[in-house]
Amino acid sequence: MRLLSLLLVVLSVCCLIRMAQAGSVVDRVKARGIVRCGSVERPGLASAAGKELRTGLNVDVCRGIAAAVLGSPDRIEYHLYDTPKDFDAVRNHQDDVYFLTGSEINEQKLAGKVVPGPTIFVESHAVMTAATSTVRHVDDLAGDGICFMIGSSVERSLSAYFESLHKSWLRRAFSEDGEMIDTYNVQNCHALAGEITTLAEVRLERGVNGLSSRILPEPLTAFPVMAATGTDDAQWSAIIAWTVHTLVSAERPELRWYAGGAGAMPVAAPELGLDTGWQRRVLAAVGNYGDMFERHLGRNSPLKLDRGIDANQRSGGLLLSPFLE
Repeated sequence: MRLLSLLLVVLSVCCLIRMAQAGSVVDRVKARGIVRCGSVERPGLASAAGKELRTGLNVDVCRGIAAAVLGSPDRIEYHLYDTPKDFDAVRNHQDDVYFLTGSEINEQKLAGKVVPGPTIFVESHAVMTAATSTVRHVDDLAGDGICFMIGSSVERSLSAYFESLHKSWLRRAFSEDGEMIDTYNVQNCHALAGEITTLAEVRLERGVNGLSSRILPEPLTAFPVMAATGTDDAQWSAIIAWTVHTLVSAERPELRWYAGGAGAMPVAAPELGLDTGWQRRVLAAVGNYGDMFERHLGRNSPLKLDRGIDANQRSGGLLLSPFLE
């Protein structure tokens, strides 16, 4: 009888654990009181600002999600994926929201583990030259030496760009970031290629000669950083998508014939577990997309990047979210 009683207790505990694991993500997040987000480190998107503190556009999106679901933007944990092993947080759904590119999904074999959600940033491969250089466009560098990380997707973008122009360029490949940046800063190569957010950070480091740099206007290629979720809960995926869409559509101004701000795309969704004031709470916590961009990547940040392709579609960029037509 004692053995039978013990067995029943064990079975009951196992059932409770399975029920908890089978519950919706939003229920688990509310019970935990924390939204867990993660991504690789990118300047202006997600960077370490101390032992536990994270800062950037991705982080603010995560804070907006916490404001929507938990009522406070401060109830988040943000994890940086530094090694392939760190992506186990995606494979095992340990985090709730993942900010990923297509290459990261492919390289880490995550396509069957995530739902690719809305774009939160259009990253690009770009080229940077000395501010004093006569080069004004990437094709002006035909025949010149360009520094890049060997085996990276940037190398493919450079090759494709110059091949489309039927022009050649001098390959200066490196296996270490520091060596590559030092070589560029002393101008032993004419230009430096990389992700535009990385280039914006590198130009802050002027090296021994105090080199001033500028990023050339043409992107070699552009690709989305997406807010992805696990494949096990459509309700949670919808919450993340509507939060991102709220941030983007809220940039639309209030006009005589069109609503703007939080009213640009009102989302009344009690089925998702969101109360009536959730959108205004998100915008009060982190601002709209333009506010976040300027704070972390634009004029009010050290990176000083132009909006460019990351502008709202109504301003000539690529970001477009649902709104009341």
